[in-house]
Amino acid sequence: MPNRFLPLFLPLFLLTIVARPQSFKPKHVQEATIDQLHTAMQKGKLTAVELVQLYLDRIEAYDKQGPFLNAIIMVNPKALAEARRLDSLYKATGKFVGPLHGIPVIVKDNYNTFDMPTTNGTLAMKKSIPPKDAFVVKRIREAGAIIIAKSNLAEFATSGQVSVSSILPGYSRNPYDTKRTTAGSSGGTAAAVAADFGTIGLGTDTGSSIRGPSSHQSLVGFRPTLGLVSRDGIAPLALTNDTGGPICRTVEDAVRVLDVIAGYDKADTVTRRSEGKIPVSYRQYLDKNGLKGTRIGVFRQLCTPKNSDPQVYALFNKALDELRAAGATVIDSVRVPELDTINKQFDTIPQLRRDFNVYLANLGPNAPHKSLTSIIKSRQFHPSIEKTLLDSDKDTLAPEAHKGWEKNLALRERLRKLLLRAMDSTGVDALVYPSFSYPPRLLGDLNTPSGTNNNALSPPTGFPAFSVPMGFTYTDLPAGLQFFGRPFSEPTLIRLGYAYEQATHHRRPPESTPVLSKKKRKVART
Repeated sequence: MPNRFLPLFLPLFLLTIVARPQSFKPKHVQEATIDQLHTAMQKGKLTAVELVQLYLDRIEAYDKQGPFLNAIIMVNPKALAEARRLDSLYKATGKFVGPLHGIPVIVKDNYNTFDMPTTNGTLAMKKSIPPKDAFVVKRIREAGAIIIAKSNLAEFATSGQVSVSSILPGYSRNPYDTKRTTAGSSGGTAAAVAADFGTIGLGTDTGSSIRGPSSHQSLVGFRPTLGLVSRDGIAPLALTNDTGGPICRTVEDAVRVLDVIAGYDKADTVTRRSEGKIPVSYRQYLDKNGLKGTRIGVFRQLCTPKNSDPQVYALFNKALDELRAAGATVIDSVRVPELDTINKQFDTIPQLRRDFNVYLANLGPNAPHKSLTSIIKSRQFHPSIEKTLLDSDKDTLAPEAHKGWEKNLALRERLRKLLLRAMDSTGVDALVYPSFSYPPRLLGDLNTPSGTNNNALSPPTGFPAFSVPMGFTYTDLPAGLQFFGRPFSEPTLIRLGYAYEQATHHRRPPESTPVLSKKKRKVART
């Protein structure tokens, strides 16, 4: 006898099939955010193991073959094991271990990692495995992040122009045009994040090295207020300027990283300045209408027709119109007439010898070298930094003992006061200018202007500066818009940067690293 109820049940059965969660595919990993990945995990569409493998496939396919980005020094051999551990915990408890649960992160190879070498880009440090994680690395691991790889950098973080080191033959290459530079020194991190080798990245910035690579790779880069993020366990270049920070594809992801890494660390006394100045979460300042009613000052001293590429200059003026359209009042322009004079008066006082020797001492008895002198004698470094190393090591005076030290401190304080006076007198919430006034240079080109504006304001003052995508010149060359603020004004810069990002959506992925086909994934895993 025919079952008269079958027609009623059949549509429900088919509906169940249609409603079943689809698995996470390679196309979904491109440009994926932390929130999107966590949502997929919660819906049972994705595991941390699957996510790590998708990124590993992309690294295999695109870093040392294909476009040959050359961004990665070392893939973490324990990344999949850590992913399995996190998946097991999530299965058992139904809860994430922290706000970065299962999120693969690209770590610049000057952050100490207790389970992987930390080379600082230097062949002489190839076998240097630190006794403990850097403070920031410890924080992200506790939050559930997975270190998927250590990335290339300008050796000793000495260059803001290129990312080339002795630990890895050749330059790191810009995924938007592989004939061009990634900038430095965090160029490996930026190229890797732009190409979806990981979800988020960590960089460091002494003069330019978070914001420069972010600008050149259409990314978001936060240089926080000096003292907001600990430098403990980061190989130093000059501790008066050094800081770490996030390099990400979106403002929201950078904010999620900042939430984890900001805070006091007794091992880095400068972070005491941050006490009482950190909100419960920076995410509360992610307001897509955050530009409405604000006043934005244009700092044209860093971008004039005479010192800028015409397309970058035009793009900057377009960005100002975009700020106005999003509700901001644009004050054009704000000036500090003494800026050029002050910058010319600074004495060059090397800090590397003293700071790096302290870093080496903290590596303990197993450190491959005990001094900068020993590294120089080994000859295991890139020839391009020889003069820098020799000059630094030859200067045996403590930095503070130099005649120009107190003068430099006075000039820094003078610049802080002048910038605050200029901002306060015009009533602006932040200043804006292009991160670079010229597009990324061709690899090996040291003749045409680099156009970096990153060194002028934030490093000497310690004030925060965030770079966000501003669009593209010459069809596919990224440019960045920089928001510069008062000390510990990260909430304001987040609000402004996020609102600009949401109003414009300038970022797009590079064409050189497309979604992997099934065939390419198979080859990558072979």
